[in-house]
Amino acid sequence: MTYTNTQVSRRPAPALRTADVAGIAWPVYKLEALALGVLVFVGTLAFAGSLHAAVLAGAAATVATWWTLRLTELGATGAASARQTAGPQ
Repeated sequence: MTYTNTQVSRRPAPALRTADVAGIAWPVYKLEALALGVLVFVGTLAFAGSLHAAVLAGAAATVATWWTLRLTELGATGAASARQTAGPQ
């Protein structure tokens, strides 16, 4: 049997910190990750002198920071579900 659940989740939506960039609200964690990626790119380019290494290091730092900050920010604002609070079954 198939059915559709029409209930809306009662969990509060996380309130992300945003900054206005050219009229668009960007989450702050994205801007922080991009800034760190640029710094790693420039530092690696100056230190190693290789554009390939700088691009890879900058991209890796940006992606790792982006996901870490995103999960940290969402985890700090999200409430635990009833299943999580029930513990192991």
